[in-house]
Amino acid sequence: MTLSPAEVERYARHLVLREIGGPGQAKLKAARVLVLGAGGLGSPLLQYLAAAGVGAIGIVDDDVVSLSNLQRQVIHATGDVGQAKTKSVADALARLNPQVRVESHQRRLTPANARELVKGYDIVADGSDNFETRYAVSDACFHEKRPLVTAALGVFDGSLTTIRAHERRPDGTWNPTYRCLFPVPPPPGTVPACAEAGVLGALAGVVGSLMAIEVVREIVGFGEGLVGRLLMIDASSMRFETLFYDWDEQNPLNGRGVKSEE
Repeated sequence: MTLSPAEVERYARHLVLREIGGPGQAKLKAARVLVLGAGGLGSPLLQYLAAAGVGAIGIVDDDVVSLSNLQRQVIHATGDVGQAKTKSVADALARLNPQVRVESHQRRLTPANARELVKGYDIVADGSDNFETRYAVSDACFHEKRPLVTAALGVFDGSLTTIRAHERRPDGTWNPTYRCLFPVPPPPGTVPACAEAGVLGALAGVVGSLMAIEVVREIVGFGEGLVGRLLMIDASSMRFETLFYDWDEQNPLNGRGVKSEE
């Protein structure tokens, strides 16, 4: 896939990077990325994916912009209040990079529609704010054999990892699934919603930007990805730590005793 003269100028700082260059930028142009959530994490993620030249970006969100969103959801503006987030995002990305194709899915991802949404894209980035969606999309990515970059926000903390559970490691064992990391969701009421607990606005920008880096790395294929590693960010003490996790042979997707789809 060739780049036009305008694209060569637009992506000049990528093209001089040895890790990306012309071949990597062509991969970005050819890529289709599905983003779940046009909120705190999705805002910087979507902006940087569009700026990077990802060819097609799908957005799944059923919400509208509210005034309380704007403290952290920086892709939206005051004039967008009351408008569907997918529409607000599509307008913002068109201004940022009209060469990127935006595909809006004004709906909520559920176990019933997850696989249909996921299979139309090369990679999925989950910035949703609830465990039901996280389990649904991670299961769908496993069955549709799609890599998943997933992140979460707390009040002053965030986390990020990459799931390639449909692939095996060189020793023949499976990569871990999302359910290997979080076997069951926390009991209802134990994780307060953002509206109740609050969230540091700029932290969403940090974690969402890290998601964008991870998506770009997965598409282009450079560096050490976060498969089997959970990056944890503590903004109150400005600490970054990494937790290693492994395949759980009891997990319900590809654990021992589960028939493989290979």
